[in-house]
Amino acid sequence: MRFLFKTRYEHDIRLFKHGGAVFWYGLLLAALLLAPWLLDSYYVGQLTQVMIFALAGLGLMVLTGYTGLVSLGHAAFFGIGAYTEAVLLERGLPFPLPLLAAAGVAAGAGVLIGRPTLRLAGLYLAIATFAFALIVEEVLARWESVTRGNNGLPVPASRLAGLDLSQGRPFYYLTAAVLVLVVLGLLNLLRSPTGRALIAIRDSEIAAQSMGVRLSRYKTTAFALSAGITGCAGALFAHKLGFLSPESFTVLQSLELLVLVVVGGLGSLHGAIYGALFVVALPQGIAIARDHLPDAITSQPGLEPLLFGLILILFILFEPYGIYGRWLKVKFYFQLFPVYKRATFKRQKTYTRSERLR
Repeated sequence: MRFLFKTRYEHDIRLFKHGGAVFWYGLLLAALLLAPWLLDSYYVGQLTQVMIFALAGLGLMVLTGYTGLVSLGHAAFFGIGAYTEAVLLERGLPFPLPLLAAAGVAAGAGVLIGRPTLRLAGLYLAIATFAFALIVEEVLARWESVTRGNNGLPVPASRLAGLDLSQGRPFYYLTAAVLVLVVLGLLNLLRSPTGRALIAIRDSEIAAQSMGVRLSRYKTTAFALSAGITGCAGALFAHKLGFLSPESFTVLQSLELLVLVVVGGLGSLHGAIYGALFVVALPQGIAIARDHLPDAITSQPGLEPLLFGLILILFILFEPYGIYGRWLKVKFYFQLFPVYKRATFKRQKTYTRSERLR
């Protein structure tokens, strides 16, 4: 069992709680740096895709996991970032300007959808973001002078100092660097007054407002930040695909991102990483299972969306804290063994007084 003795206020907001965390995160970083040299190109590509989806999951986690605003339209920001990257590279802008512009345009779209929906919450907000995703999908399909519609848009290679950053090891390291920078940025944001205000809004809007938190300002900030990070992930995803079409950014992808944060663990940056591993591994598992299942099952259309929806429901019912929450429970069990109590993580069904005023 590890005991943490806090003797200064700074101990509550430091990045690493103890020396063991420094060791394990350092080991993880070393593994990421060595992976392209030790693994086959296929697995390097899969790791790159995991990091891209983890980046998109971090964007949605800011909005849903830390601010409590449900979105079914993050595929729209994903697509906006991807198309912005491709169009600006085609216009000849040097790297990394298109990547920064993709994040900026997506953040602007987040403000555009965030401002009109400030008074919406729950199901109504989810419907509004769902409608926004449908609108963006139609715009991508019909604005042929820019996106080339359903004919598709090739993604030019991005180069820096003569090095092709669009594939192989350079692209892997670029994606890893962006992911690490975003994670560090979010860790610092969540320790700041802004991050604490977002968490307060998630826990109780009435209590947060009574403490002086401006709901409109911080909700709009959450939408902009979430959309910007997701747009950056979309820009990297454009290079991963190499060719864009509106069919790549449908509502099904929004569902995948929602499954990612719920299954990984809401309210946790670790959960976005675990959820990305799950979302990337699930289609591979389905492809392997097709070889061992009857044709009557494997030939049915929509098998993957069905499994995504079913897994989402099961996690909400039986493990609402996701994979990361389960890992914390397992770790806590071994820390307290043999005096662990089964009711330690029992879900409470009582609410605060501020929540009953709705």
